[in-house]
Amino acid sequence: MSTLVCGSIAYDTIMVFHDLFRNHILPDQIHILNVAFLVPEMRREFGGCAGNIAYGLRLLGDDPLIMATVGDDAGPYLDRLDRLGLSRAHVRHVEGSYTAQAFITTDLGDNQITAFHPGAMSFSHHNRVADAENVTLAIVAPDGRDGMLRHAEDLGAARIPFIFDPGQGLPMFSGDEVLRFLELARYACFNDYEAKLACERTGRSLDELAGRLDALIVTRGAGGSLILAGGHRIDIPCVPSEAIVDPTGCGDAYRAGLLYGIARHWTWERTGRLAAVMGALKVASRGGQNHHASRAEIADRFAAAFGQAPW
Repeated sequence: MSTLVCGSIAYDTIMVFHDLFRNHILPDQIHILNVAFLVPEMRREFGGCAGNIAYGLRLLGDDPLIMATVGDDAGPYLDRLDRLGLSRAHVRHVEGSYTAQAFITTDLGDNQITAFHPGAMSFSHHNRVADAENVTLAIVAPDGRDGMLRHAEDLGAARIPFIFDPGQGLPMFSGDEVLRFLELARYACFNDYEAKLACERTGRSLDELAGRLDALIVTRGAGGSLILAGGHRIDIPCVPSEAIVDPTGCGDAYRAGLLYGIARHWTWERTGRLAAVMGALKVASRGGQNHHASRAEIADRFAAAFGQAPW
């Protein structure tokens, strides 16, 4: 039995500008904006929500299935999946396209200018949930708009429980579409901003949205997370990290913990605590997939935070 992770595979190219953008952008000249930033620091990271979530599940000892689309430049990423022992049976190559990628330039004030090219991600609706066998749990994470809609409908029709995790893709959907996702899904996960946006889009309160689901999870960064399930409110504290280096991919690491606990029918408190541990492990490393921990080390971090091991 497998967990299906529907979402994006992407490259993140991250550059650092050793100054402040505001020193080089003239407010009275933005109507003819033409600027260039020298970026002596650059790194390329493996990313995308599906890739990051599957990576976290692999650290936990799971063997998830990734459903995603990639372009002609995907060779290094596919090689990485092979090295990690992650199946790419449902990673579709879209010829004549690039793999989705973000180009992020950060200045010394932590301001960012980002350009995102969806590339092959726009063709994610060509993947079919029915092609994946023995799936008992899934997540619909940020991906191409049509792909997210299609995968949710397919999972609903197959009666496979899944987490609706729209992330940065939430603005693509109308209130009625969000409500349709929540009708099909059994769980939903938002950060605090996305939760407010979902309420605004649908005209429903957070409690009303939670009432449509087995559980609604809201992550709040350093404020921990909140799980609304069965009319109960479960507060999950933030787990201290060894260092605060980079929040990129922390939400995906948290979702890996959620999927692991849900698949094993854990209590929500235990599941949320594991998710919090996974987020804390990630924030101490740059990029979405550079944190490393054995199952024993994850258990030790859990025990240190909560007084007992998770398994």
